[in-house]
Amino acid sequence: MRIHRSAHVRNFTVLPNAVLQYRRLSYTARGLLADLLSRPDGWREDGRHMADSSTQGRGAVRKALKELAEAGYYRVEKIRMPDGTIITETHVYDTPQLAKPGTTRPAPGAAATGRAGSPVVKDRHQAPSLPPSPAGESDRGGEEEPPEIREAVATLFRVILPEPRLRLGEAEAAELAPLVAQWLQRGAAHADLANALLPGLPTPVHSAAAVLRYRLVHKMPPARSAARPPARYAECAKCHDPVPRPGICRPCAGLTARTPPAREGADVATAGAARVRTALRSAMTGSRPAQIAA
Repeated sequence: MRIHRSAHVRNFTVLPNAVLQYRRLSYTARGLLADLLSRPDGWREDGRHMADSSTQGRGAVRKALKELAEAGYYRVEKIRMPDGTIITETHVYDTPQLAKPGTTRPAPGAAATGRAGSPVVKDRHQAPSLPPSPAGESDRGGEEEPPEIREAVATLFRVILPEPRLRLGEAEAAELAPLVAQWLQRGAAHADLANALLPGLPTPVHSAAAVLRYRLVHKMPPARSAARPPARYAECAKCHDPVPRPGICRPCAGLTARTPPAREGADVATAGAARVRTALRSAMTGSRPAQIAA
């Protein structure tokens, strides 16, 4: 057998020979695994779509996925979010992962329950199986998270839920919560955070926490300006002129002389019309008009 290979500089996938030569897997399972490993990170496709977009039937694809799951190359994981919703994450490996993350090996003689390849539901609110801290102290000094921080964490998880590339752990979300709380204090809504965090993500996303932190800091909305108190004024009890405080004004109290009011609008209009008529008569007679006092 002579093997002919081409030198590729792009659009190629590197796979270990142990995957392609693993004779305990069917050729359908190995071909499906190679197809999945050639996809970019964040690719979303279920078994039904795999079967509908290929010449294999749904039964063959379902059997191949079961083979891959039992061999440790394929795993479906369900994650419970803080708001109660459950999201599904699919993991594909180029080396077998027989020990599932977050699980412990059964003790000798204990029977393992569940079928191989069945979805694993992880509860992010489950208490860690660690010994209690000395003197009953918690990791954060016995202090509970403020309500605004808990609200910020829940809001952040709801915003990034539609984007599978922005998956965070609780510790990472807690570190970003103060920035999200500042957004909420400045009047930002769920849509504002989504428009700032989700569009135009890099490919691939190496660190979701770093990308979110950068955007939360550099796209922070301006702080709200303090609202000016409404102007308050009072009227004089006698002449109804505006005064700084309730009572009577200084002229009505006899403390100062009252300033004569300006001429009314009708008087001003009459004087202006008289000046215009005088100027027109002077222009018609050719004489120079006399200076008229304003």
